Amino acid sequence: MLKVFGVGGLPEFVAGDDLAQILGDALEGVVDEGDILAVTSKIVSKVEGRQVLAADREDAITAETVRVVATRVHPGGTTRIVENRLGMVLAAAGVDASNTPDGVVLLLPEDPDASALRLCTALRGRFGVSIGVLVTDTLGRPWRAGQTDVAIGAAGIRVMDDLRGTTDASGRRLDATIAATADELAGAADLVKGKALGMPVAVIRGMSHLVAGLDEPGARSIVRPANEDMFRLGSAEAYAEGFEAGRAAGLAAGRAAAGD
Repeated sequence: MLKVFGVGGLPEFVAGDDLAQILGDALEGVVDEGDILAVTSKIVSKVEGRQVLAADREDAITAETVRVVATRVHPGGTTRIVENRLGMVLAAAGVDASNTPDGVVLLLPEDPDASALRLCTALRGRFGVSIGVLVTDTLGRPWRAGQTDVAIGAAGIRVMDDLRGTTDASGRRLDATIAATADELAGAADLVKGKALGMPVAVIRGMSHLVAGLDEPGARSIVRPANEDMFRLGSAEAYAEGFEAGRAAGLAAGRAAAGD
């Protein structure tokens, strides 16, 4: 049976805090074999010192951006969907100005998989049980309204359940089904963590079959490779790129005709 519950009594985290020690103390007598810990990326970023001064949040977004996917101007400003340094495509490169002092923004952890691995290793050593750790963040989804939490870092857990080659209840072969288990668990954990409840950590119990070795691929493996991305650009960006390609082809054809 699946059970998800929040971990209370946690402090306001600051740079330099020992996250494993603090969470270990809070989980004493609570954590069990096969549990999965979902940790909001915000507290990981805070303890790792990923807060930066930024009078203009847009400058911080630009600094974290590798590629602009789509831009839309609206009455409240401009939304940028970008690819960030982690290969994730999301709004504002994951730069967060909520629950931070004025003039300060929070960047995503530099390497969420490494952060999850350090935490998982420390907690397994402390409690002597096999657990998994997810580092989660909130993302929007193409073609769907609203946001949900997904896994941006993972350790000690199978982040995907590849069902290809198996059969469904009717005996039909599954050729494309790969369950995004880490994201599904992150979304379930968000139901008890919430966005303004002061509950940044949740325990997921009843999914021990997903807990595995520390050498399992992390959440970076969930990111779709660029060569498989069928929607790599926003509509305006794709139009501009196509227009420029057509203009260049027309100029080349004109020069060739003039040469003839």
